[in-house]
Amino acid sequence: MTFPKIALASLCSLVLICSTTFASECAAEESKKAAKDIVDTAVDAGSFKTLVAAVTEADLVATLKSKGPFTVFAPTDQAFAALPEGTVASLLNPENKEKLVKILTYHVVPGKVMAKDAMKLKEAKTVEGSTIDIQVKDGSVMIDEAKVIKADIVTSNGVIHVIDKVIMP
Repeated sequence: MTFPKIALASLCSLVLICSTTFASECAAEESKKAAKDIVDTAVDAGSFKTLVAAVTEADLVATLKSKGPFTVFAPTDQAFAALPEGTVASLLNPENKEKLVKILTYHVVPGKVMAKDAMKLKEAKTVEGSTIDIQVKDGSVMIDEAKVIKADIVTSNGVIHVIDKVIMP
């Protein structure tokens, strides 16, 4: 059985239209992902609940949702859990807001620093005002004593690098 040429041409056109539409939808979905800011990206990841709570308590949400760009070295929930017992609860108390802001802004560098660029640096000045040490150790990027465990999570207003420890100014 042979298909008439017009039917075959129509089928090919339909396949091409569907493929193009699917590709456009995929590109739009990727664009939506990159369109999320640092805070929304952290919330969606699900492994930064403590960081998001701390950023909220420190009144830094609006800042990290602003244009930026920022580079955030984001400790995971496990990194916060590794702090001495009671540390996180204490930092989240309103009377410790200034200390919390200092710690959180120590995890932020102005500008968008991708991993390949960070590997070339020895240090970077944080939003807090201090300098973090950057080095490559055993093939991993280290920020002070924290190891970057996932790099280059691009957001609409910067980039997130996931670290395995909370760093202190």
